[in-house]
Amino acid sequence: MPPLILDSVTHLKDDARGHVAACASHGAVYAAWYAASKGVAALVLNDAGVGRQQAGISGLPYLDGLGVPGATVSHNSARIGWGEDMPARGVLSFVNRTAAALGLAPGMACDEALAILGRANLPPAPTPSPLDEARHEIVEASANGIRVFVLDSNGLVGKDDTGHVVVTASHGGLLAGKPETAVKADVLVAVYVDADRGLDDAGISRLPALQARGIAGGAVSAFSARIGDGLSVWTDGFISALNPLAGQRGGVIGQSTRDFVAAMVASKATG
Repeated sequence: MPPLILDSVTHLKDDARGHVAACASHGAVYAAWYAASKGVAALVLNDAGVGRQQAGISGLPYLDGLGVPGATVSHNSARIGWGEDMPARGVLSFVNRTAAALGLAPGMACDEALAILGRANLPPAPTPSPLDEARHEIVEASANGIRVFVLDSNGLVGKDDTGHVVVTASHGGLLAGKPETAVKADVLVAVYVDADRGLDDAGISRLPALQARGIAGGAVSAFSARIGDGLSVWTDGFISALNPLAGQRGGVIGQSTRDFVAAMVASKATG
């Protein structure tokens, strides 16, 4: 079976069972769990700059626990969020023990790694234990009818978030450069993780798309907060990039996530 090449791990469907998959999502635990839940035989992700406490590759030991080969491509070799970049120019940066036993190694071209995995006649991943993404409302940060939500994933944004603030632990990259993938609702403010920016600044490519929709956007450094962990972005993050609208509303590089959100909420209330 040919490998599945996808812009996001969340695009995997039930028919992915038994396939080798290369998904341009960050390599944190949730992405690994989601792919395993779809029964992939092996998985390649993006290291998202590795970041704080190596969160960007934390899915690799998780996959080892399931006996599933896992690897990441360097965020400087392939654009995060761009599936087609992975076999085209991705270079492996990290591999788990299960993948290493098959001959995968850092520095290997992603397409070569996918070929090795495809020839290995691997079984589907065993069904993993449930793992839920979290969504929290930060009541004390809300004001003047504007609510603040902290999410482990951009995928948890819904239409009810329109007009409010979403702080997500997803990377800040558009999927295959498509502006409509920036955020699913017309929120007031959106915050992401910069994935150490990476090739072509892909890790912050949502920010201009948000600007075009009149949404203030910011990204926190991947080395300040754990990608995939919304509460870490809220409590630990500091702003590394923002769009002009966020700057007009009082956002500055180096602000804590809390202070950035407070400035956005206050500017809206007074504006």
